[in-house]
Amino acid sequence: MSVLPRSSSAPLKNGGLPPQELLDDLCSRFVLNVPQEDQQSFERILFLVEYAHWFYEDNSVENNPSLKSFTLKEFTSLLFNSCDVLRPYVAHIDDIFKDFTSYKVRVPVTGAIILDETYERCILVKGWKGTSWSFPRGKKNKDEEDHACAIREVQEETGFDVSKLLNKDEYIEKIFGQQRVRLYIIAGVRDDTAFAPQTKKEISEIAWHRLDELQPASDDVISHGVSGLKLYMVAPFLASLRKWISVHKPPVAPKPDMPLKGICVWKAKNNSIGSNTMILESQLTKPTPDSQPPDTGPGRSFRNFRFDTAAILQAMEAGFSN
Repeated sequence: MSVLPRSSSAPLKNGGLPPQELLDDLCSRFVLNVPQEDQQSFERILFLVEYAHWFYEDNSVENNPSLKSFTLKEFTSLLFNSCDVLRPYVAHIDDIFKDFTSYKVRVPVTGAIILDETYERCILVKGWKGTSWSFPRGKKNKDEEDHACAIREVQEETGFDVSKLLNKDEYIEKIFGQQRVRLYIIAGVRDDTAFAPQTKKEISEIAWHRLDELQPASDDVISHGVSGLKLYMVAPFLASLRKWISVHKPPVAPKPDMPLKGICVWKAKNNSIGSNTMILESQLTKPTPDSQPPDTGPGRSFRNFRFDTAAILQAMEAGFSN
């Protein structure tokens, strides 16, 4: 198995499809060369494939624009078909991916509601490809504590370290289907605080938004604010947030001259596929999911999957001997 350097700028043929050497490198680095416990179920393997996909999009495509960009499902199919260890399961890839998708929505999520010093505004982030705004949050890694996940995810999506401001007892928690979402309240953050994501192609914009602007007509997971702002997983937390604010005095008095519309504090210059040039818009003064959800629902047929460890070791040995 050949292993490529981390990037290659050589022109590609076959319509931008990655060369076999690159796919071998990704399979070796992200699927084969991992602890054995991460190879014990298709769910864990698909998380590894997802990491490989992120690396491919953020580094390989970034450094060689002639490479084709893929959705996760397309990339999964490509890697399964090109990797000797995964190829025997190609016939089941649709079921495997479907079960993985169902599994992901049961992994607990934590994050933070970041309030300014007046408690009138909060930080929202907009995804790389979507148009919805949400609180910074993300899925728990294996054995990760709730507050640690929140600190990590907020740091990754906004570049802001909330570790010294986070109170483990100050949070709002909701259940959506089989998924638990906990958001810690981080209050009193200065409005001239610098924000910038630490991950590529995940966040396209960060802004302060007035809570008054976010008030939706319902508490649905997908909703719209009074100004038409599209929101995701924001509305269900607002009533509890307002209740918390009502019994906590803000460190700074409300500002009647505060702009009604949101104030962008960071925005990607170009969030099209294959481009990741970032700029900071300073309109002021001026970043392995929890594998323990209940064993219910889709995916039971693959729950007892076991990788052929002997084949993996043989493939690795062959790769390193070349």
